[in-house]
Amino acid sequence: MGAQQVRERFTELYGAAPEGVWAAPGRVNLIGEHTDYNDGFVMPFALPHQVTAAVSRRTDGLLRLHSADVGGEVVELALDGLAPGTDDDWTAYPAGVVWALREAGHPVTGADVHLASTVPTGAGLSSSAALEVVVALALDDLFGLELPRWKLARLCQRAENVYVGAPTGIMDQTASACCEEGHALFLDTRDLSQRQIPFDLAAEGLRLLVIDTQVKHAHSGGEYGKRRAGCEKGAALLGVDALRDVAYDGLDAALEQLGDESEVRRLVRHIVTENRRVERVVELLTSGDVRAIGPVLTEGHASLRDDFRISCPELDLAVDTALASGALGARMTGGGFGGSAIALAEASAVDTLTKAVEEAFAAAGYTAPRVFEAVPSPGARRLG
Repeated sequence: MGAQQVRERFTELYGAAPEGVWAAPGRVNLIGEHTDYNDGFVMPFALPHQVTAAVSRRTDGLLRLHSADVGGEVVELALDGLAPGTDDDWTAYPAGVVWALREAGHPVTGADVHLASTVPTGAGLSSSAALEVVVALALDDLFGLELPRWKLARLCQRAENVYVGAPTGIMDQTASACCEEGHALFLDTRDLSQRQIPFDLAAEGLRLLVIDTQVKHAHSGGEYGKRRAGCEKGAALLGVDALRDVAYDGLDAALEQLGDESEVRRLVRHIVTENRRVERVVELLTSGDVRAIGPVLTEGHASLRDDFRISCPELDLAVDTALASGALGARMTGGGFGGSAIALAEASAVDTLTKAVEEAFAAAGYTAPRVFEAVPSPGARRLG
């Protein structure tokens, strides 16, 4: 749904034109999975798929919400009644952003909001972060808060962690808020320093495909939280603030120090090696050797599958089939337990690869996957 359609639907719902229309994208994480809540490195880029929001201010302490994707009536919430744990519906995401802004002392007095999304939900492409960021950016503009993008991302993360109750890291919100067209974002999640790394695949004759397995996942589920708790346990046992502080060349000694904590050992090994993989991809892209990142992506999948143990049969089939069909590299992306895989391929191999994955899913009796090209796109912005 385009900006004009969102604007028109807002006018139908609320009886007046919106004060503005904003958009925030979903993201693909190129490399750096589950490192963000370990103070590590990540490398996402924004997708062309986005959440669009038409918004106007209110001064009466009411938040009115409507989604084109959910349907139903406008949901009306009193700002004074917003509190963590009071909402388990989709409205918790935009309401959580308003709550986080107000908790931080920002004078948000209410809003009318109409939303429409083209980001696939449950596909590991950060539909929830896009929803949070678009609302935060709109309210920042309308109420003249003038918050830097990294701070908006932090507030959106707080909304998801505390209000929604999903223990996600900072990557998704920062990617949606800060990515630039034609670039991947090298983000240090400890100090939030950023580098925009050129990532123009088309110029190299390459494509990055997203293979949405159609297996839904939920960050608020217990398995994600267990992995995070295990990482925190590993850091405590090793006497460091976060697993980011375990040097790659000191990994063997760290694993030995963990003794018979087999599960924690696996988690630690993934985080430490994954941080190094992000650094390797940055080095390769910076030197212009784009094709060489393929094997690094594939290494990342093996680590997520075998050490972090968050893959699933559909993701493994997507990766294995893509590699067998000529992909330069492939891995699952996102939180895991479903969602999407990515595959780096020559442009000339895209049709063959796509057909092979579709046929493999059909032969296995799985739901047909959705395969599309991921093009590094702009971050959150005002459309009008």
